[in-house]
Amino acid sequence: MSRLLVIGCGGVASVAIRKCCQNSDVFTEIMIASRTKEKCDALKEKIESTTKTKIETAKVDADNAAEVAELIRAYKPDAVLNVALPYQDLTIMDACLEAGADYIDTANYEAEDTEDPTWRAIYEKRCKEKGFTAYFDYSWQWAYDEKFKEAGLTALLGTGFDPGVTSVFSAYALKHYFDEIHTIDILDCNGGDHGYPFATNFNPEINLREVSANGSYWEDGHWVETEPMEFKSVYDFPEVGKKDMYLLHHEEIESLAKNIPGVQRIRFFMTFGQSYLTHMKCLENVGMLSTAPVNFNGQEIVPIQFLKALLPDPASLGPRTVGKTNIGCIFTGVKDGKEKSIYIYNVCDHQECYKEVESQAISYTTGVPAMIGSMMVVTGQWKKPGVFNVEEFDPDPYMEALNKWGLPWKVCEDPELVKVWKANED
Repeated sequence: MSRLLVIGCGGVASVAIRKCCQNSDVFTEIMIASRTKEKCDALKEKIESTTKTKIETAKVDADNAAEVAELIRAYKPDAVLNVALPYQDLTIMDACLEAGADYIDTANYEAEDTEDPTWRAIYEKRCKEKGFTAYFDYSWQWAYDEKFKEAGLTALLGTGFDPGVTSVFSAYALKHYFDEIHTIDILDCNGGDHGYPFATNFNPEINLREVSANGSYWEDGHWVETEPMEFKSVYDFPEVGKKDMYLLHHEEIESLAKNIPGVQRIRFFMTFGQSYLTHMKCLENVGMLSTAPVNFNGQEIVPIQFLKALLPDPASLGPRTVGKTNIGCIFTGVKDGKEKSIYIYNVCDHQECYKEVESQAISYTTGVPAMIGSMMVVTGQWKKPGVFNVEEFDPDPYMEALNKWGLPWKVCEDPELVKVWKANED
């Protein structure tokens, strides 16, 4: 029925590919392409006997738009799923425009070199105008809207879990439970234990940059920025228990503020244990989270990239991680003139994920939605020219697919609401 080109072969990509191969009626053919073709070949060898999907592999440099475009023209996919690095989003979007393919990703663009003068000037202007200092935002990709419209192509942004499923939860809540949504609290809880003193659950470079940055939230039509880990809460998560969580900046806040009419406040919280925070602070204090190159023995190295090489590969955490994740949204608002609140969430078991696709739940909860978003596009259910975030489409078929493909969700009426205080006031 469809042909999909998947760029990337890391932990999330592996899950997305395996789930595409489970869904052979939709994805009759796929190509796995990466800078390291051997990884693609190894994954193909592992799964091709278990699926009707025809699998091919290729080597491609996702930083080279011309090379990606050449591969697209040769393979002729219906769509390209980008599960490489956020640094490569624009390059792959350029290639899709050049070669004529729909585009899908799981996370918004961020610059690899944050000291580049051209990028820096644009970034500092945005900080001043918008009021938040995160290195990642949607403006770079939203700027492609007219190009995709003119080409008659669809670009679907952020079909992971957060962003992605949490945004679809928001659209679903607005469609079925509220006349107006006033507040959205996005809660990302990883109750898993991998046994290491310190490790990150996805790309360390991206993860640590995000967590150590200033937090921010949307309130009354503008951004409010906070110090890193300034605001804290404790929440009793269903099937996980009580966990400390902290307010962070996260990209879906930006798109939901744009696409959910009448919303007054949007916040994002993520759980962290004290060991993680202590290790991260120590690394930050000695400069290991820096993206600026330093000279060491006559060779330039980027500290955070060197740290990435020292930390456990997130893809290796699957066999040893136990426990569950709980990711969802608490909404407050009005229905038929009455105030109400609901909590839509998913619980995912790390070991169950490993048994199914040899990954931990963090990769699973991103990889499954990547497949579902790709399915929405290639089947035409979510397809129109331009650049879109997932909450701009009908949420119902996506929500049905979540139940079918491994991420069942629950709705809790009248949930406990989030209470927040400054972390230093514990």
